Amino acid sequence: MAKQKAKRQRDIAAPSPFEEARDELFQQIMQCGVIGAAPAHQEEWFRETFAYLADRYHELSPTQITELRTLGERFVQPPKSGPARTPSESASAA
Repeated sequence: MAKQKAKRQRDIAAPSPFEEARDELFQQIMQCGVIGAAPAHQEEWFRETFAYLADRYHELSPTQITELRTLGERFVQPPKSGPARTPSESASAA
């Protein structure tokens, strides 16, 4: 007869309001096409979105809202290119 494993109960912590707002922000960025938009359109989108997020997540402090905006603005920026690799460096990295 096979041993039955005891079920472990995990304590799963509910996400904080900051984490929920961050996740919602990133989802909206991906869905709304903010990445690659003109800077003026990005600014308008962020202004409107953060008015909504501040109202929806009233538990967040102004500092947390500012931190979220910084994260969002970094997220929409194009990736930074690293130094160019020579073919021998690329082969040795693999």
